[in-house]
Amino acid sequence: MFSLTVRDHMMIAHSFNSETFGPAQKLHGATYVVDVTFKRPELDQDDLVVDIGLASDTLKTVLAEFTLTNLDEAVEFRGRNTTTEFMAKVVFDRLSHAIREGQLGEGGRHLTAMTVTLHESHIAWASYEGAL
Repeated sequence: MFSLTVRDHMMIAHSFNSETFGPAQKLHGATYVVDVTFKRPELDQDDLVVDIGLASDTLKTVLAEFTLTNLDEAVEFRGRNTTTEFMAKVVFDRLSHAIREGQLGEGGRHLTAMTVTLHESHIAWASYEGAL
């Protein structure tokens, strides 16, 4: 399996609704380093997994929706804890949609899997991986 990873970041604010989270129940900020790994079994005719420029641009567009926002104010997240794990799946779903819409070009149509990893810090991160 071949893979290509691109990286960006997003800065968000949020709070959590459960005693499990202790002081993180209060509004706080997080800066996530976001890695996305695109996978396919064979390279394309140019020996690429996918166009790295399109992959980077598409990730930036997806993250722009959340950057410098308070996730507590997003209607779609009401009643949910926007944990690192939860947001990894949200980013995965947005990128999957972009791929289906052709935003990664022809090479994107041949991707078979993707992993989205959100690094909360240098000691903690979470990922969501799935088939495309």
